Amino acid sequence: MKVNTSKQPSLPVQTSTGQAWKFFIYSEIGIFMFFVPVQIGETSSIMLDHIVSWIRMQFPALVPYYALIVIALGAVYPFYTKTWNKDVVAIVFSLLKVLGLMVAIMLMFKIGPSWLFKPDMGPFLYDKLVISVGLLVPIGSIFLALLVGYGLLEFVGVLMQPVMRPIWKTPGRSAIDAVASFVGSYSLGLLITNKVFKEGKYTIKEAAIIATGFSTVSVTFMVVVAKTLGLMNIWNTYFWVTFFVTFVVTAITVRLWPLSKMSDDYYDGKGDPEEKVTGNYLKEAWSEAMKAVQHSKGLWTNVWENFRDGFIMTMSILPSIMSVGLIGLLLAEYTPLFDWLGYLFYPFTLLLQIPEPLLAAKASAIEIAEMFLPALLVTEAPLVTKFIIAVVSISAILFFSAVIPCILATEIPISIPKLLVIWAERTILTLIIATPIAYLLL
Repeated sequence: MKVNTSKQPSLPVQTSTGQAWKFFIYSEIGIFMFFVPVQIGETSSIMLDHIVSWIRMQFPALVPYYALIVIALGAVYPFYTKTWNKDVVAIVFSLLKVLGLMVAIMLMFKIGPSWLFKPDMGPFLYDKLVISVGLLVPIGSIFLALLVGYGLLEFVGVLMQPVMRPIWKTPGRSAIDAVASFVGSYSLGLLITNKVFKEGKYTIKEAAIIATGFSTVSVTFMVVVAKTLGLMNIWNTYFWVTFFVTFVVTAITVRLWPLSKMSDDYYDGKGDPEEKVTGNYLKEAWSEAMKAVQHSKGLWTNVWENFRDGFIMTMSILPSIMSVGLIGLLLAEYTPLFDWLGYLFYPFTLLLQIPEPLLAAKASAIEIAEMFLPALLVTEAPLVTKFIIAVVSISAILFFSAVIPCILATEIPISIPKLLVIWAERTILTLIIATPIAYLLL
């Protein structure tokens, strides 16, 4: 007979009023900041997004300089810590960060070639991505301490075990990650993933699945795509189809190479795996949450450590976005690379009978450079094509202007070639799944 080992340590846990108070109050603040849409003026978004927007409006002259300082710190950091030459990838990205700093200085002080200052080049990367991520990740890391530091991760983890493990091969606790990534932002989702991975609560494989399968762009980015393609009149259809397709595609890719063959080891070899529950899920969830609160650090210590880690991650991300993102946009604008890459998807768009299949194939390929580019390419296409490409631009998840540098800035050991294979798999699967849905609903 199989014994539920997780029950045994749960019995002596005593719940004090203080522990319960911490769990409810801190977790509720974290949930509110990350997940609850709030209408302020004309904008409905999560509070973190409102805070970032308020800072940008209040300090429009200072924020670009703040971003430049963070980029400069990020470019210097690998050389300061003497990690810049630990392997070939580290050397390449350390040099790219220096390039990112040079590009940022040129943009800030208006020096350099005219193509750099085209609205969809340097200014787009700096204003739309660098500044947003540069504010969102450090501020988000403060509230992240409340979301994952006082029992909510363990509570939800136990309740979601029967769903997450069989479908997505990840622990129940990854449900928090999945929702934070989809509702909030890939940068916030990856911040959570990296923190939990370093704590030994995810294996390398689990962290890679979460980073490449759930860390898509936020709902606010989806709104921009929908507006660009004139889909706001069917917004709810677009949102829920994208949500469904993204998670179905992830359930399939976890069973394909390279994710299926990734290591089951833990960070630094030390793991704290999620124990399987066979008894009363709610009772066990509460017990695990109280244990987590009992062993949690003080609020200010927790907040400071999360902020520090978030800021270091921001330093790593921003210069990479400036350099890698710019290279991707230049390749898309001035070379036929994505025309050639589009032929990888042309057989699928042709067989699926997507209107203007070659255009759809090129739009699917160009997503790897920047997730907004596919929408710009199909603005004049038929509605079905626009809808499918709008779904692809979100569900494919991986792109070089932001998400890939963010993943490479984490401790998750996954290479660029593997990321490219996962991107191709996700793009093809999204086309196959989204196309019949589009024909059915539109």
